[in-house]
Amino acid sequence: MALIIDSDSSAAPPPADLVKDSDTEHFRIDVIDASHEVPVVVDFWAPWCGPCKTLGPMLERQVRQFAGAVRMVKVNIDDNQALAAQLQIQSIPAVFAFKDGRPVDGFMGALPESQIKSFLERLTDGAGNPVDAALDAAREAFEAGQIEQAGAIYQQVMAQDPANVPALAGLLRCQVALGQLDEVAQALDGLPAELTNKSEIRAVRTALDLARETAGAGADTAALEARLAADPADHQARLDLAAALYGANRAEAAMEQLLESIRRERDWNDGAARAQLLKLFEALGPTDPRVVAARRRLSSLLFS
Repeated sequence: MALIIDSDSSAAPPPADLVKDSDTEHFRIDVIDASHEVPVVVDFWAPWCGPCKTLGPMLERQVRQFAGAVRMVKVNIDDNQALAAQLQIQSIPAVFAFKDGRPVDGFMGALPESQIKSFLERLTDGAGNPVDAALDAAREAFEAGQIEQAGAIYQQVMAQDPANVPALAGLLRCQVALGQLDEVAQALDGLPAELTNKSEIRAVRTALDLARETAGAGADTAALEARLAADPADHQARLDLAAALYGANRAEAAMEQLLESIRRERDWNDGAARAQLLKLFEALGPTDPRVVAARRRLSSLLFS
């Protein structure tokens, strides 16, 4: 299966009216009446308001991720001063939430995205963000070796939220796992600078580098194991064996070999085993249970 990063995925996009502009004339229809169907969040803003430029896009992004469970209406107070006065808007950004025709919650000023998500979860009676749930399902599928299923889920998330960095990184990881290394390299090279510095994307780059380094190395596993059986202190053979095991999709066994090398002689070759182990940690991701266990063992070795 070829996974293609393409906004024209067959997954159905969210409704186009999840986020819209409104004014005094249409406020009752767009907010009061609409809030009888789903909760409506109203963002009161103005072009001259600096914090509004930060809050607005984050709020819109989160609303879209709730996939129809909540809607957002944007009102420019400069163009709708009577409405702002009626609702006693004294400072912006100001966000009001309407449900069943009346205001039920709100906040003033810019909030971090995590608090915006919590605000929307309260408004939707604790309903979780469906995009987060989909990402969890994709991660579980990937860790279970169901690479194509994971890739399909990541593609669906990106069809709904093209700017979702975890979904993009997850999709690229699937392509690495499927051996589509040239496609991943091309996709990474085409990303804007603000994305290449994201930790998730850096991890994909590391995973790609490791995949290229270890491509075809699995065939050497038996010979390297024989060398180690003859000389357990052969650190180069152990390092090469770790690369071969990783190339054979045996990441846990690869980390085991690197940890053993560190246990025997942590500073061998300027700490080559530790450097390689850290690359594996980054490539697999900090939440991977194999990484969590190996990182705990590494700490014990280094600080015991």
